[in-house]
Amino acid sequence: MSYSDFDAIVIGGGHAGIEASLALARLGFETMLITQSLDAIGRLSCNPSIGGLSKGNIVREVDALGGQMARLIDSSMIQFRILNRRRGPAVQSPRAQADKFLYSRLAKDTVEAQKNLYPFQDTVTDFIIDSSGENIQGIVTERGRRFTARTVVMTTGTFMEGKIFIGDYETSSGRLGEPAAVGLGTSLRRLGFTIGRLKTGTPARIASSSIDYSRMEEQPGDEQIVPFSFSNVSIDRPQVPCFVTYTNEQTHGIIRANMDKSPLYGGKIVGTGPRYCPSIEDKVVRFPDRDRHQIFVEPEGLGSDEMYLNGISSSLPETVQEEFIRTLPGLENARIMRPGYAVEYDYIEPRQLLPSLMSKRIRGLFSAGQTNGTSGYEEAACQGLIAGINAAMYMQGREPLILDRSEAYTGVLIDDLVTLGTKEPYRMFTSRAEYRLCLRHDTADIRLSEKAGYAGLRTAEAEEALAEKIHEIDEIKELLSHRRVGRADLDLAAGRIEGLEERLGDSFEKLMKVPDFTADDLLILEPSLRKHDMQRLEIAAIDIKYEGYISRQQKQINRFKRMENLRIPDDFDYGRVAGISKESIEKFRAIRPMSVGQASRISGVRSSDIAVLLVALGRKDV
Repeated sequence: MSYSDFDAIVIGGGHAGIEASLALARLGFETMLITQSLDAIGRLSCNPSIGGLSKGNIVREVDALGGQMARLIDSSMIQFRILNRRRGPAVQSPRAQADKFLYSRLAKDTVEAQKNLYPFQDTVTDFIIDSSGENIQGIVTERGRRFTARTVVMTTGTFMEGKIFIGDYETSSGRLGEPAAVGLGTSLRRLGFTIGRLKTGTPARIASSSIDYSRMEEQPGDEQIVPFSFSNVSIDRPQVPCFVTYTNEQTHGIIRANMDKSPLYGGKIVGTGPRYCPSIEDKVVRFPDRDRHQIFVEPEGLGSDEMYLNGISSSLPETVQEEFIRTLPGLENARIMRPGYAVEYDYIEPRQLLPSLMSKRIRGLFSAGQTNGTSGYEEAACQGLIAGINAAMYMQGREPLILDRSEAYTGVLIDDLVTLGTKEPYRMFTSRAEYRLCLRHDTADIRLSEKAGYAGLRTAEAEEALAEKIHEIDEIKELLSHRRVGRADLDLAAGRIEGLEERLGDSFEKLMKVPDFTADDLLILEPSLRKHDMQRLEIAAIDIKYEGYISRQQKQINRFKRMENLRIPDDFDYGRVAGISKESIEKFRAIRPMSVGQASRISGVRSSDIAVLLVALGRKDV
């Protein structure tokens, strides 16, 4: 390719932009990270937390692939919890409250210190496309600067043509007090992209000094902290509690009485909001029989007086927000520091992207994060990392890194987006992953190490640590397969483990499959296991306990893989295949599925059309 100012340009300094730009720079490409405010890099715009159900799995996947998010939260967390600890391992996930100000500062420090990465403050308003109209060549900024590049990764978040709403007040912004990126949405429409509008929101922040915590339920973190990053052995950070309070009928009454003042219900907002993270107005309307809703009161940072009211986002007028917030127990004298608001913004219909996250319309143009219709920091980060890696693969002339649904939550998310699209902010859930028992957060490094190696982001230290981890897990499993329950164990377990006498002679491996038997029970019977890392002992115990389920799921994965491995040539002419319905032909041409597996997941495609496609591709044995 001809000379350009940079190899790659990443637009946006949020969580997707951070991962994309770091990946490209670490792979040796001269990369510009251009953002409207260098002071806002890595900002936690809404909830001051990282992780959560399925989201924590994504953070660990990002880490396993060589990304940064896990390291940032490990260095800035102020509370840690494993969610769903009482349920099965397939749905457990880590979550941490962050010191949001420290998180952002560490993110900025990381970007500034990275070799080959050049942060620059400006607003991108247009693209430079070559004469064929098919290849990206650079960007144009609000100040009239033109920068050329071989690839561009777009991660604009909620800023592309963003507008915020608080009652009757509305202004062009991506966040309260921060201007929108105006012009980029218009440019994309001019280039022929289908662009939609989405809406999200955030709650008020209130002064901690105005809260009566004695009227709330305290929610402490876990005593044992599991680092998000596989490179960290332990976390030494101050931990603080969160608190829980509830709305009541008085709260709901105030909201109902002022619903005509809501821009959401008054018709000002046209974008579709998040189904699974609704505003308090939505909750009151959609769940009229609920007499209360749970609200989490969460600290924004160790050095801040601001508290985040998780679960009560609103775009009602500020005076109304103040009125209904003061009906919550403990918040009778609450002082609002920042009001809640809704934000509406442009997004790209994601079926216009390949699974590599490169545009089907403009080669070399990649898109990631909320720009693709997702919500959440974690969903943005994993897309940014994949987009950055694949921009590098594109410049190297290599096959893109594609994670399938059996390999990672990241693979599920991207496949859902590019195959099914979205008309509302997409949020990841464990229920979206068919093979979630094999996608546990504690095995992300084992699952994805080879992929990180292919991408070029696996360090020698990570490879060595993983080999040691796998060896230790195998060593534990070997011990459990040979160690048997003896008479001496009955004395050790007296009063602490029930029914052990019925297991005399059984191997510990068989004992581990008893439903109520845990890894902690193993430590009672075999104290020598304490020399092992507790997390690795847990992995070995879970693998043994759920061996039958895992084996059954692996058979399903094998069949899934066979369908995924049936590749469809990019120039395949569906119109020449007799027997495929016109509806399916139109969908195949629009989506351009890479495999028969992906084709079978396109909404509305008939199973009979997949059968015909298999015959046309010369394979009928799946």
